[in-house]
Amino acid sequence: MQTTQTYRVYFVVLCLSLFAAFLVNLSLGSVSIPIDEVVKGIFGGNASKETWNYIIIDYRLPKAITAILAGGGLAVSGLLMQTLFRNPLAGPFVLGLSSGASLGVALLILGAGAFGGFLGTALVSEWSLVIASALGSFLVLLAVLMVTFRVKDTMAILIIGLMFGSVTAAVVAVLSYFSNAEKLQQYIFWSFGSLGNQSWEGILILGCCTFLGLFIAFLSSKSLNALLLGENYAKSMGLHIKRTTFLIIIATSVLAGSITAFAGPIAFVGLAVPHIARQFFKTSNHLVLIPAVLICGSLLMLVCDTIAQLPLSEYTLPINAITSLIGAPVVIWLLVRKRKLLF
Repeated sequence: MQTTQTYRVYFVVLCLSLFAAFLVNLSLGSVSIPIDEVVKGIFGGNASKETWNYIIIDYRLPKAITAILAGGGLAVSGLLMQTLFRNPLAGPFVLGLSSGASLGVALLILGAGAFGGFLGTALVSEWSLVIASALGSFLVLLAVLMVTFRVKDTMAILIIGLMFGSVTAAVVAVLSYFSNAEKLQQYIFWSFGSLGNQSWEGILILGCCTFLGLFIAFLSSKSLNALLLGENYAKSMGLHIKRTTFLIIIATSVLAGSITAFAGPIAFVGLAVPHIARQFFKTSNHLVLIPAVLICGSLLMLVCDTIAQLPLSEYTLPINAITSLIGAPVVIWLLVRKRKLLF
């Protein structure tokens, strides 16, 4: 069992690593900017070149903030789902939220082709994609919440969420089959996930949703600790299971739904980061795990985004591919090294 002092050291190291990854992320890209110029640009000064100011403030800083919010939010929502269902393979999208968002975007992009011309182009814009994704996630959330009040077993909720995901994925497959190549390519690019091209208004909305979800998660810390001991034991401690389940699902939906709406479906982070944090912190106390997972998720996403930019190259790889290629071997190495899955 690790001491409080050890946790403090870990948190200091993680915060310093996060800050360093943040500066490196702003520095590297198709145009390399010295870190001291980056610091000047983000802390009120002006970089030596006007173009550097534009690149930092209008492009790289919004993307880096989105990476921090998306990585941390997805990691915490994955932790919530793994604890609620007591399943190490659960992630933020097991309730079908990602599939619902994909259905909303598929209906917009693949269905807009039927209108053609100016109307079809007007329907598919930055905010229309965000709204369609959010509506798709919200409709699936409503269905899951209705089931939550009718079903007592949390595993049944997990299975029903997976079934909702299968149904929406089937509808998307049918739409894709009958769509033209241009619209299908546009939908596929959205499904790759993207942290860039975010407006400051969009980041503000995403930030508010992320902080709301994290606030609910922190409020539920003691309830999450009790759930790890089993529902019967949690009931004997006076825990209201349905209300707790409802709050956890709401927190996960707000986090995963808003991030998917603005950044697309980003895989792996929500599933793997909680395991990475557990391997280092060796605790099941969510008052420690939630901030640890939050920082680890943000750090991992920043590192993956930096790699995805292919520094000094004009190409940007899909963030989904990088999160899986970088993160999966790390988790496999940790589990093989520790020879035990902490849960």
